[in-house]
This record gives sequence, C-alpha cells and structure tokens, in this order.
Amino acid sequence: MRTEDVLAAIATGLWRWDNASGTVALDSEAARLLGLPADPVVLPEVAVRSRFHPVDWNEINGIVTLAVAEGTLAEARLRIMDEDGRVLRTVRSRSKPVENRTADGRVDYELIGTIQEIAEPQPGTTAAHTPITGDWRRSREAFLLDAGRALAEARSTAEVLRVAASLSMPGFSPDGLAVFGVAGDRLSITGHHGHDVGDEAPFADMRLETDYPAAEVVRTGRAIYLPSPEDYKRRFPATWPLAQRFGRASWAFLPLIVAGRTMGAWMAAFKHPVSFSPDERSVLTTVARMLAQALQRAGVAESERELTTGLQRSMMPQLGPEIPGMRIAARYVPTGGGLQVGGDWYDMIPLPSGRFALVIGDVQGHDVRAAGLMGQLRIAVRAYASEGHRPDAVLSRASRFLAGLGSAQDSDADEDPDFQSPRFATCLYVECDPRTGVLEVARAGHPDPAIRMPDGTVLMRPTAGGLPLGIVPDTDYPTTRFTLEPGETMMLCTDGLIETGGHDLDTGWARLRAILESDTQGAESLEKLADLLVQAVHGPSSHHTTGPLADRREDDIAVVLLCREGEGCGCGPALAHPVRPARRTMLTVAQAEPERIAGARQQIRELLHDWADADQVDSAVLMVSEMVTNVLMHTDGDALLVAEAVGELGERRLRVEVADGSDELPHKRHPGEMASSGRGVLLMEMLADSWGVDPRGEGKSIWFELYERSKQPDA
Repeated sequence: MRTEDVLAAIATGLWRWDNASGTVALDSEAARLLGLPADPVVLPEVAVRSRFHPVDWNEINGIVTLAVAEGTLAEARLRIMDEDGRVLRTVRSRSKPVENRTADGRVDYELIGTIQEIAEPQPGTTAAHTPITGDWRRSREAFLLDAGRALAEARSTAEVLRVAASLSMPGFSPDGLAVFGVAGDRLSITGHHGHDVGDEAPFADMRLETDYPAAEVVRTGRAIYLPSPEDYKRRFPATWPLAQRFGRASWAFLPLIVAGRTMGAWMAAFKHPVSFSPDERSVLTTVARMLAQALQRAGVAESERELTTGLQRSMMPQLGPEIPGMRIAARYVPTGGGLQVGGDWYDMIPLPSGRFALVIGDVQGHDVRAAGLMGQLRIAVRAYASEGHRPDAVLSRASRFLAGLGSAQDSDADEDPDFQSPRFATCLYVECDPRTGVLEVARAGHPDPAIRMPDGTVLMRPTAGGLPLGIVPDTDYPTTRFTLEPGETMMLCTDGLIETGGHDLDTGWARLRAILESDTQGAESLEKLADLLVQAVHGPSSHHTTGPLADRREDDIAVVLLCREGEGCGCGPALAHPVRPARRTMLTVAQAEPERIAGARQQIRELLHDWADADQVDSAVLMVSEMVTNVLMHTDGDALLVAEAVGELGERRLRVEVADGSDELPHKRHPGEMASSGRGVLLMEMLADSWGVDPRGEGKSIWFELYERSKQPDA
C-alpha cells in the first residue's frame, strides 16, 4: 500500500507551504480536509488562508515564530470554514519550519507537514455521528480541566465572567452568554458576552413569574434546552420576540446552584443548531456548576475586600489641612495576608495650643483583634491629645487605657484564649511647633525617628523612651526635645518598613538610608520620597535586597514624613547656586543614662559619614566620648552635646561643644601609666586643631574644632 493511501485512510493529508513564492501545495487528502475537491493542487496562499478561522490564523503566526526560534515542530489546532462562514471540521497541523535565505540575504520560511482531522461533533450533530471515535471524550476532559482551573483562579465577578466568555467548548462553542442573578423576587443581568451595549435592557429587571427560560430555571432549579427557534417559540411564546432579534439557533439555560440554593441562571446561545446530546448536556452542566462556585467565591471575596477597604479607610485618618512652613506625607501598606488592615496606624492631631501632634504606632499582631485594638487606641490617643496633655502624659494615659482593655477582656470567659490574651503596642508621639520647628518626642518602645539634613545626611535621632503601651499600666515616658531645622525632614515609621524582606534593624536602616540620602535636589516632593521608601521594601527590586532573616513573616508598614520647608529640602524649587548647608546635631546625656554615650559616638560618626580623613573621625569620636564621660563622672548634671559641620566638601570645619552646669574648669594633669583618668586635656591638645573652655552664667562649655583634610599617604 502506498504511503498516500495509508495517510488518507487515517484522514491525514500532506502540505507544503512556501512563504517565498506565496503558494501552498496540497495532496488529495489535505485538499479534502480543507473543503476542496480531493485532488492534488497548488494554490495561492490567500486561497488557503480563507479556509481557516480568522482567530486560528492569527494564532498560528506566533506558533510558527516560536517553533523557528526553538527549532521545534509547529503544532496548531485550526477550524476549517466553508464559503458561508460555517465550521466544517477541526484539524490539527504539525509542520516543520525550514529556513531559506535568498540571494539578497532575506529570510523566508517553508512549512512542511501534515493535516489531520480531529474527531469533534459538528454543529447540530452528536458525538455518535462523528467519523472518528475517542478524541471527543479526551477533548471534553481537557476542556473541563482547563475551564475549572481558569474559573478557580478568577478573583472577582468581572474576572469570572471574562473567563466564562472565553471558554471554547469542544465542538459547540456558544457565541452568546449571559449570567442572571436573583435578588428577592427579581431576576437581573449580572453580565453578558456576545451582545451589544444596551441589548440587556429588556432582561435587566424581570420578575421571577415572567414566562422566560431563565426565570423558569431559577423557579424550578432544572435546566432548559431549546435546540431550535421552533422549540423556543412553542415553550415561551411571550418572550420569544425578545430573543428572536438576536438571530440565534439554539439555547441552553442552566441553573447556578451552590449548596442546594439556586443563586441564578446561565444562558449559552448558539448561532448554529445544537442537538444537545447527552455528552453536550454533561459539559454544559459541569461548566454551570463550576461557574456557580466561582461566582460565589468571587462574591465572598469582593464582600471581604469591600469590608476591609472600608475598615481601613475608616481607621486611616486624613492628614488634615496644610501647615504653613511644613509639609507632611504618609503611607500605610497592610501585610500581604487576606485581611488588608492590621495593627499599624498614624495620625495627625491639631492641638488646642496651636501646635499639632504626629502619632505613629503598632499594635502587636496582624489579625482582626489587632485592627480593633488599633482603632480603639488611636481614638484614645487622639482624645488625650485634644485635651491638651503633654506628650508624656498622653502616652501614660494610653498605656493605662490599653492595659485596661486587656484586663477587661481577660475577665470574659471566652472560648478563644488567643483572642483574649493581652496585647501591647509601640508608639511614638511628637508634638510640633510649626513656627519654631521645636519637637517634643515621647516614645513607647518604638523605633527612633530619623532626620535627613538638607545635604542628604541622615541621622538617627536617639530619644528617651519607656516600655511599650499596655505592659505596665502606670509607666513614665520621658520627653526628648529638639529642633527640626529649616530644610530638614523627619521620618517616623513602624518596624515593618525596616524589617520587611528578612532584614533586622541594622540592615533595614542601611537600606532606608540609601533612599533617604539620595539626591535631595532631585526629589520633586515629599510624596515622591514616601513612594520611594515603600518601593524599596515592596517594589520590583526589593527581592534583590533580602536580609539575613529572609524567612521571617512580613509586617504592616506605616511611615510619616515631616519636612520643615527651607533651602535644600526638595519640597520647593532648587536654587541655581545652592550653598552647602551646615550639619548640626544635638543630644542630651542624662546622669541616669550613661549608656547613651554610645549613642553620642554614633551621632558623630553619622554626622561625619563622608569626612575625608577616617582618622579624624576616630579622633572626634574619642574626644566626644571623653568629654561626655567627664561630665557624668565629675558633675551632678547632664551633658548637652552640640556638633556642627560647616563648609564645602574637603574644606569643612567641625565644632563640637559639650556643656554642663558645673563651674569647675578642667585642668591639665600628668597621670601615671596605670591611671584610669586624667587624660582628657592631653587628648584635646594632641587630637584637636583647636579647643577651649567657655564659662557661662551657670556652668561651662568645653569645645574643640577639627579642620577637614585629606589623609596623607604613608611615608
């Protein structure tokens, strides 16, 4: 037996598609499959192309291009159309693209392959009438698996309807779809496909008693199949005129049932006659069940999103009116879990004194209870602040309030011990005078604020603090006072901004510092800086900068930026010839807090982060440590550290002053080799470019200066 006879016996034809000449050579079987006389023929490309469904033709170009790139076979599923636009059959094409280069260097392709008929029921027929058996059942199973996956992944009603409209059922794809929903005794259109805008108007609001197939399906819970217009007209004469104008030939109306309750109906309409064989009814019934489940899931998800979005909007305040001389920006990003609201919050509170307060906090946990406690605590803090209490009193009262909530809930014998367990919260409260820029800060276990100076230098501002709110009812919270200078920006944030992505406090601050220290003159506004900080944590590049604790749980994020307008802040127009602003920092070290000497050393290092000579930085840190330690050891008062760096890069002058309330002046000693003190003045003489002591009305100020110079190379 010849090869051609064997191929013809299994309904397989051969073709050769020459892109260069624009011709297609077909053997007799390939010609028959394309709806042509069963004779070998060479046709123009356009004549063969007209036999394919337009959608399939558009897809095959991409398939061939991919096969050429990968050096593989190009396999496509093609619907063959007749002159009237009806589907004759479906074929599978398998071809090998062969690349041919012309003399002028142009690349053309030649497809050499086979065309094989796929056994699918034709429009108006059943699976039993197909010339080939076996493929129909496999095609149906593959379709249902794909449809189930697509509907399961849909997350909204609109997505479910788009998926339903794109389903291509094996052998009898509908061209018109509609989903009906039920509200009380009314039937309405939830969504439709294959109709023009406005076509749904007659069906938009229909009583369930109406003589319409979808209404009867909802009333009875049973599917209705109408294979022909005559069947439709006979069974539903009253509403037949509404359906007649769409020119459809067959209809299927199926109930959408979930947990025994009919929630609506699904209509599939066909332009070609469909007999609705048992296999076809099985496919439609299965799709209707999956569609009902998907619509229910989407409805529940949309309700949850609406609830959580409304809850989040109600809990997250607006920043209020503009403040003369200051700019404020804030962001809140909930964790990636299902509940899009958590325990983080921020607030801006106008005060009776004409000042305003900024509050940022984080209630322990990421669940519903954390969100509820956050809302209660935020209202309590706002009430205490509005009464005119000082920052320390506001946090003391808030801690007592949160501890009281925990004890009240513990007294209720509920079945969920985790829900009743005590919770704590961290909080940072800042009272600001917009006229002078003076800030009074009280901190309850929260990360310290960060200050970005006009030239981009970022300092962590150490502040006195107490325990998180709610741990001990009666807790004192010391207040730290400093000034936000013109051009400076203060950042308040929750630990989620620092630690998200597996970072700890050190690596997280390093990541944020790089954003804050970026080109300040290029920052268009404070809003842009807030977006950059969030993108550094959640943006496309954040997965490249994961920290050492990459498997830790993600956290909510809240961030507030406060900028005092001035030269170099980035909030206004940049100067044509900007003058490099001075860097200043101020820090108080109390007698009861000698551990803050380490913070003073860190402040100096951050202030001099780009100093040319690292040895000079070490010298400055050593002298500051010695000066502050002497105040704590030899006086009864606190040490006030003020440091300032001025001038252009490479030519700057650092001046550091440490003031105390003692009138006793330092004097030079000659300590022995084993002495533990007495070297302060000697260090100043050796390391400082200049130094001195300035008596004041009460106390004194010891100061030193260093002049920046490039480090000299070793001899």
